[in-house]
Amino acid sequence: MGSYVAGTSEGGEFRRDTNYISTRITADGRDGYPVEPGRYRLIVARACPWANRTIIVRRLLGLEDAISIGFCGPTHDERSWTFDLDPGGVDPVLKIPRLRDAYLKRFPDYDKGITVPAIVEESTGEVVTNDFAQMTLDFSTEWTRYHRDGAPQLYPEPLRDEIDEVAQRIYTEVNNGVYRCGFAGSQRAYEDAYDRLFTALDWLSDRLSGRRYLVGDTITEADVRLFTTLVRFDPVYHGHFKCNRSKLTEMPVLWAYARDLFQTPGFGDTVDFVQIKQHYYIVHTDINPTRVVPKGPDLANWLTAHGREELGGRPFGDGTPPGPTPDGERVPAGHNPLSPPSVG
Repeated sequence: MGSYVAGTSEGGEFRRDTNYISTRITADGRDGYPVEPGRYRLIVARACPWANRTIIVRRLLGLEDAISIGFCGPTHDERSWTFDLDPGGVDPVLKIPRLRDAYLKRFPDYDKGITVPAIVEESTGEVVTNDFAQMTLDFSTEWTRYHRDGAPQLYPEPLRDEIDEVAQRIYTEVNNGVYRCGFAGSQRAYEDAYDRLFTALDWLSDRLSGRRYLVGDTITEADVRLFTTLVRFDPVYHGHFKCNRSKLTEMPVLWAYARDLFQTPGFGDTVDFVQIKQHYYIVHTDINPTRVVPKGPDLANWLTAHGREELGGRPFGDGTPPGPTPDGERVPAGHNPLSPPSVG
C-alpha cells in the first residue's frame, strides 16, 4: 500500500489504518462513478503487493483496454508516490508528477496516506478510490461487460462466502502479518506477530497439500491475494521483516504452489523483483538505514517444475489464459526470470 498509513500501539504492535476512500465504480453508477471504458486510470506500483493484486486481476480479466494503467516508481518520499519512471517524471495521461495531486484534487484537506493502488478519473484528474480490497472484487463483478472472452471467474457466486473467509484470514495473518513482524516496536510484539504469521502459513500448507488452489478447483481472488505476499517472501520479508523461521523455498507445499501460480500467465509476468527490493530496502530507512539493497536471492528456481498438476484443478476453469502482456506494460528485461536480460 506504500506510504503505509500505520502506527504502533503502546505494546509496540503494528497498526494499519484501514480507512480508505470507499467510493466504488459500479455498473449502475450508484456512487456517481459508473463503469465506463476509457474513463478511469489505475495507478499502481509494481513494488507494492496490494497494487500487484490489481495488476494481476486486470490482466486475467482482460480489462487492459477498458482501464488504462499508470506505473509509479518503486520508491517514494513521505508525501507521495511519484511517476519517476515516466519521461519528465510526469504521468503521460494525468499530467501530474505525484499521485498526491489526484488525491488533493478531490479532497483538498486529505490527511491520510497516499496509497497505491488508486483509481483516478482521467477527465477530472480526481482520485475515485484507493480501497484495494474492494477494487479487485469490483473488477470481477461490476466490469463483467468488458471482460475478455475466456475471462476466468475469480469470484464465483457459489464460492464467495468461502473465498471471503479464506481471504480474510490471509489478509490479517499473512498479507498484513509480515508487516506486523517487520514494524513491531517491541520484542514481545514481534514474537507474537511471528508466531501468528507462521501458524497461518502452516495452516495454508495443510490446506494446499491436497488441493491445487485455495477455494474450489480453479484460481480465485483468494489465490491472487496470497500470491503477492508469497512472491515477496524470500526477497524481502524473510530478512528485511525478520520473518525468518523458514524461507518460502523451505516450505515445500507453499513453494510448489507459488511456483505453479508464478508460471501461470497473468501472475509471474506482473512481478518486478528489482523494484520490489528497491522499494522495501530503500524506503524503510527505520529498518534499513543504509538503504543498501541485497543482491540475492537467485530467482532462476521460480521456473523449476512444481508438480502441482497432479492435484488436478483447472487454472482458468472454463476460460482461457490471458494473451501476451500489452506493449508498455511488460516487466523490464532482467527484473524477472520470465523476462531475462537481452544478450548481445
